Amino acid sequence: MLDTHHHLWKYSADEYGWIPENTPLQQDQLLPELEAATSAAEVSGTIAVQARQVIQESDDLLAMADQGELIRGVVGWVHLRDDAVSADLERLAIHEKFVGVRHVLQEEPDEYFLDDDFHRGLAKLPALGLRYDLLLFQRQLPQGIKLVDRQAELGIIVDHLAKPEAQNGRIEPEWRRGMKELARRENVLGVKFSGLVTEFPAESEVDPDTVRAYFEEILEIFGAERVMFGTDWPVCLLRLDSYQTWADTVRGLVSSLTESEQDAILIKNGEKCYQLLK
Repeated sequence: MLDTHHHLWKYSADEYGWIPENTPLQQDQLLPELEAATSAAEVSGTIAVQARQVIQESDDLLAMADQGELIRGVVGWVHLRDDAVSADLERLAIHEKFVGVRHVLQEEPDEYFLDDDFHRGLAKLPALGLRYDLLLFQRQLPQGIKLVDRQAELGIIVDHLAKPEAQNGRIEPEWRRGMKELARRENVLGVKFSGLVTEFPAESEVDPDTVRAYFEEILEIFGAERVMFGTDWPVCLLRLDSYQTWADTVRGLVSSLTESEQDAILIKNGEKCYQLLK
């Protein structure tokens, strides 16, 4: 299994102000913790994704990736609107494990999605062989579709199912419409089945039947050739007791599929999207 989405951090309340208090996230989650979690879950490779919007984190993640074979790729952060973006991207892209860029668009106003300076930065990614991870909420899907259409040459991967407003027992119709539109775009290379458990309201349980329903919906919309496994560890620990719990959940969800479909979702789609087999 290739975990296409997890984070690493040396915890600091100042640097990770978004982390809730009195949660399992308020501690260091670095390479030893990742190795223990993936080993227990029988996950053989990962993609580390940015959690802070500072370029130093991109360098730190690459340094950790260099320590072994577990981290196969890094989706980092660069200031895409900055005048120095070309130099920053070129420096990072030299590293064979630097595979993509992400900006926390979910926290930006709608107009940011079509900001000219932001798009000038995005337009530099294809020539360097880099992908873009699209992080957004369900309500931002209309803006996300416009972004995708404006960057037709850029390979885009949708994080966390576009963060649906998960309610037990139903699929959000606005989410379904938006995801169907995204699926029509050829430059949307894949979507990560990750991050769903933290989108359920805090006061409700994470309903396994609703999780399955979202898996079946995303499989129908995007097909087994564009859905990929990710954990969103350690953020998933806000609602789950372990990394392995989500890995086993996804194994169960794909168990009725053909062997080739399982292989695609669990490892090959991620390898293809992030160009790991060079």
